[in-house]
Amino acid sequence: MSESNEMVRPSISVVMPAYNHEKYVGEAVESVLSQSFQDLELVVIDDGSKDRTGEIVKSYAEKDPRVRYIFQENQDAFNSLNRGMRESKGEWLAIINSDDVFMPGRLQRLWDAKDELKADCLFTDVIPVDHESKEIPEGDHYWHQWHQKNREQFFTAGDLYTGFLHGNFMVTTSNLFFSRAAQEKTGFFSPLRYLHDYDFMFRMMLACPEGVHYLKDDKLLYYRIHGANTLREGAIKARLEDQKVIRKYTLESLPEALRLKAATGLDRLVALESELGEIRHSPVEALRQTGPVQKILSLLRR
Repeated sequence: MSESNEMVRPSISVVMPAYNHEKYVGEAVESVLSQSFQDLELVVIDDGSKDRTGEIVKSYAEKDPRVRYIFQENQDAFNSLNRGMRESKGEWLAIINSDDVFMPGRLQRLWDAKDELKADCLFTDVIPVDHESKEIPEGDHYWHQWHQKNREQFFTAGDLYTGFLHGNFMVTTSNLFFSRAAQEKTGFFSPLRYLHDYDFMFRMMLACPEGVHYLKDDKLLYYRIHGANTLREGAIKARLEDQKVIRKYTLESLPEALRLKAATGLDRLVALESELGEIRHSPVEALRQTGPVQKILSLLRR
């Protein structure tokens, strides 16, 4: 870019954290550059890739001045996202992971909807695809069952915050579109390994309570499900993070005077679930050493 072009602020900055996705990153980059909405920049933060990810992105940067490539040593996804937001210049911010794909009209639809809805942050529904970029048909696939349950909870509650307490039906950071002003109110992504997007959305809803909108009928993002998906690497660790996030933002939604009571009740429920799990999987002789058998058996009969 020339010095004069560097001073131009694009309407939208698309931030892409990238890590070892040489198979998919080209498709992700092209899906941004081919958007019907063209007043954008693409800021790619390569988080220490060891494959050809950087080489592929730089080949696009050489041809299109809207692409900026930045390499850093591996520091995890939340850090890459935060650096990308700091490096970007746009009035609005979108995110795409280096293995996901924007549909061609996604950014134009979101750009128009923000004015229609007076929105600070928007997200759409998504279409899951496999490692070969083929759509995963609805049916018995575990992802569709999980996502449909979360959507149904949102429809039943009629409230975004309540819906998110049941599950992250935004699905992925790639689904985020928000204003620079909203990000400044919300802050940056928290240092969570798995659920930084989930945590960020709760803080966004608290910072902009009337400004977050779900375009539930628009499927404008291809979300890739494959063997390397981060959540599959640590299902237990992810659920522990999930517990902490849900506890925190359940309490944040309550008046301060009620939070201690609610926290005490929530923590006791978690402890009881753990105790019941131990009881159900312990032999009777071991139970005799931990307390009156009749009391334990009464718990098992509940």
